[in-house]
Amino acid sequence: MEEIASVNTMAVVAGTVVSFMIGWFWYSPKCFGTKWAQGSGVSLEKPEKMPMFPMFAQLVRLFLMALVIGVTANANALTTAILAILATAMVTVSGGAWTNKSSFALGVDFFYIVVSGAVMIAAQGIL
Repeated sequence: MEEIASVNTMAVVAGTVVSFMIGWFWYSPKCFGTKWAQGSGVSLEKPEKMPMFPMFAQLVRLFLMALVIGVTANANALTTAILAILATAMVTVSGGAWTNKSSFALGVDFFYIVVSGAVMIAAQGIL
């Protein structure tokens, strides 16, 4: 637990929040959202109610990833952080492949996680 206690909390929170906000744009019709939605079999129509559970789950995933990045930053283990990011991205891609997402949608998901990881690493370096 001491590894977690010594984590840069500000960098973890900033990495989480900035990555979440990037996701809003990344999956919006202004960026990759329209083609991603077609390839994922989802609709971008405004829902009757906000999808709270998926949004909460995404926020938790980003927080946990930022926390792992924070722990690896304290241990000077950048390679481990990069491998954790790539593993997370590949878990997402393999799950998406089983649900028949298009190659484009899989690429969008993969690179969102990679970009989020880069933001989290940058937050650790800057803050």
